[in-house]
Amino acid sequence: MSNKDYKGVWIFAEQREGKISNVSLELLGEGRKIADKLKVDLTAILIGDKIESLSKELIQYGADKVLYVEDKFLKLYTTEVYTRIIYEMVKDRKPEILLIGATFIGRDLAPRIAARLRTGLTADCTGLDISEEDGNLLMTRPAFGGNLMATIVCNYHRPQMSTVRPGVMKKAELNPNRAGKVEKISFKLKEKDKNTEIINVIKKSKKEVSLGDARIIVSGGRGLGDKEGFKLIEKLADSIGGEVGSSRAAVDAGWIDQCHQIGQTGKTVRPKIYIACGISGAIQHLAGMNSSDCIIAINKDKDAPIFKIAHYGIVGDLYEVIPNLIEELQER
Repeated sequence: MSNKDYKGVWIFAEQREGKISNVSLELLGEGRKIADKLKVDLTAILIGDKIESLSKELIQYGADKVLYVEDKFLKLYTTEVYTRIIYEMVKDRKPEILLIGATFIGRDLAPRIAARLRTGLTADCTGLDISEEDGNLLMTRPAFGGNLMATIVCNYHRPQMSTVRPGVMKKAELNPNRAGKVEKISFKLKEKDKNTEIINVIKKSKKEVSLGDARIIVSGGRGLGDKEGFKLIEKLADSIGGEVGSSRAAVDAGWIDQCHQIGQTGKTVRPKIYIACGISGAIQHLAGMNSSDCIIAINKDKDAPIFKIAHYGIVGDLYEVIPNLIEELQER
């Protein structure tokens, strides 16, 4: 079968408890740009129980079409059933591109679908574009521990598949006046279709760190000296309504929990303001935050790499600079 038989851009619209995930909105924004370049439709795949109402929201965020599968057996994600549903839909309708968020679910789901379709999968992408020469999808991801960026092309197999890091792409903008097509896809699902059974779902009791949604992030690194330094970082974050982030070095040292880690092996963020305190700016960390609208660096080493990408830099001891910043903010 020729590659020309495949047409259209699809995104997997991940939802949890009836709410569309942020990465799905990011995929809609990026998928819309790709679909417009290729002059094809953008389709969102929606799977779950009692989720038909979310179709309208997906269209308002940029989808031309929503294909949804609704069943009581789909209330909670299970690998085998979701894989089977998407595989059969793709095999039947033949999209050219399939994008999935690199979440816990997406990282489990995407390789299984790709294996069944006998196509390639570029994982954890931070950039997508269309080649002007042949119209192929250009999938960019960090390689060699984040020391360089590799652009990968799937020339000979379809669909072209990619998982995309949450927080990297810009979210689609809501347009309440957009219209599109919604289609229900029927699957005969039974309990025996699942090889595993979810007995109970236990949510984490500790406070979740919402770095992906944060408008302001204050991060600390090795320059803090010890874990007590994060008390100062937390105080600054609280004074400006921000979240606390960290470099990998601080996590590895045991100063803060891994859920705060930003970078190649942590979370990717794009807040309005990112304040890096005592972070030198290793390329692995920069890969996770260099899309921030405004980067402010505080470091006593004037030659620290972080200053090369910072919009504003303060050369000085953070234990002197930050208390002065907090005092000024409180006065205002």
